Amino acid sequence: METKVKITTTFNCSLERAFKTPLLCDVSKIHTGYGLMPRVTHCTDDENWGKVGSNKKVFAAKSLTQKGGFVSVDTILERKENDYWKFEVSDFQSWMLGFSRFTAVWKTTEIEKNKILIEYTYTLHSDIAIFYPLNLLFANTFWKTYMKHVLENVKRLAYAEEPYMYS
Repeated sequence: METKVKITTTFNCSLERAFKTPLLCDVSKIHTGYGLMPRVTHCTDDENWGKVGSNKKVFAAKSLTQKGGFVSVDTILERKENDYWKFEVSDFQSWMLGFSRFTAVWKTTEIEKNKILIEYTYTLHSDIAIFYPLNLLFANTFWKTYMKHVLENVKRLAYAEEPYMYS
């Protein structure tokens, strides 16, 4: 089963900044933890991050749901400059309510100079039918709220012109 969650907002910054910040800045400043979600501490194996087909290993702090350490792998699936990113989170190192992977799209559309529409969509993929009702509840409550938290962190970094870690 695939469950899609989408949120939208407007950023008041350059198109380039709105496009690059969520994937090319320090992920530990974006995924800062929220409720049961642990904060990301760092990534490894990220030498080519930002290029289509590149991966990175993501590490997180200890939390109620994670033992800490290596938690997942991120992969860039598509990148259309100043338009959209499609990426995947997979290889979860702990049980994730029956989810096998997440795919996401970060789409930017310039409405006018320094006014950018952001469409942030996550598709949560689950393979165990007995968990489908729980998956729907999780996606449409907790995950949607978590996405808003992430979106605010990205906006803050974009406005502060946070340096990119990757190209």
